[in-house]
Amino acid sequence: MLMFMLRRILQTIPVMIGVTFVVFFIMQLVPGDPAVLLAGEGASKETIEALREQLGLNQPLYIQYFEYLMNVFKGDLGVSLKNSQPVLDEILVRLPITIELAFFSIIITIVLGMAAGIISAVKPYSFTDVSVMLIALFGISLPSFWLGLMLMYFFSVKLQILPVAGWDSLLHVILPAVTLGAGGAAIVARMTRSSMLEVVRQDYIRTARAKGLRESIIIYKHALRNALIPVITVVGLQFGALLGGTVLVESIFAINGLGRMIVDAIRMRDLPMVQGGVLFASLIFVVVNLFVDVFYRFFNKRIELN
Repeated sequence: MLMFMLRRILQTIPVMIGVTFVVFFIMQLVPGDPAVLLAGEGASKETIEALREQLGLNQPLYIQYFEYLMNVFKGDLGVSLKNSQPVLDEILVRLPITIELAFFSIIITIVLGMAAGIISAVKPYSFTDVSVMLIALFGISLPSFWLGLMLMYFFSVKLQILPVAGWDSLLHVILPAVTLGAGGAAIVARMTRSSMLEVVRQDYIRTARAKGLRESIIIYKHALRNALIPVITVVGLQFGALLGGTVLVESIFAINGLGRMIVDAIRMRDLPMVQGGVLFASLIFVVVNLFVDVFYRFFNKRIELN
């Protein structure tokens, strides 16, 4: 297990380098000059050129990228072009908020998704099964930004029982977490149902029933444990999708997290801030995938970690 984790950690290095490379050169395609945005529309050419030289924007792209990469290995993500603050400090302030939002959202995804999937699998092709799967299909089809606006309208504007925006208490968590976790819950529900239906047809399940074991023990102790492997995969992928979804949700609910920071940085062509934010989001995704692989081994001892 230790050697496996060490190999995976070493494998993240080229992945992270690739992320910085792709983001750096994509940002070069975004219209606008950061020096012009910082100097203002009425700034003279001399002022703009001096600012470009100060920021190192007049150097060839490969030199800019190489210098940035070397600084990343030193733990220096650069300085924001917008407010002249260290990028790492800005990220560390906002990152906990995004992680909290993703955590509560994935809890909703797991609890609602697995519960719905188990209910459907226990009574396959029944009215309950069809109803739950229709709701799941509806949940997958809903855009997160539309769902967020509708929840905000009904629960904040009409009923006035939940705050409309911000991140100051547990009440502020409910609407953004539900918005972000609803689509994932629908996907997990469908995968749980499919996996459970495959497992309950196995011979050992029939043997357990023949022995007279209670149906609840058969479902939760024997069937569910073996059906969790593909579900864990989906949950791990959904966590990565949640990190991407926080960009929209944080903008809708005015949450000062990592996603909203990246959006603001893209508008200002704040390259160091965009790169730092995407780098941290990618790193979290890689770490989650590592834990998913470890959970595979935990739930099924027959799986080899390579």
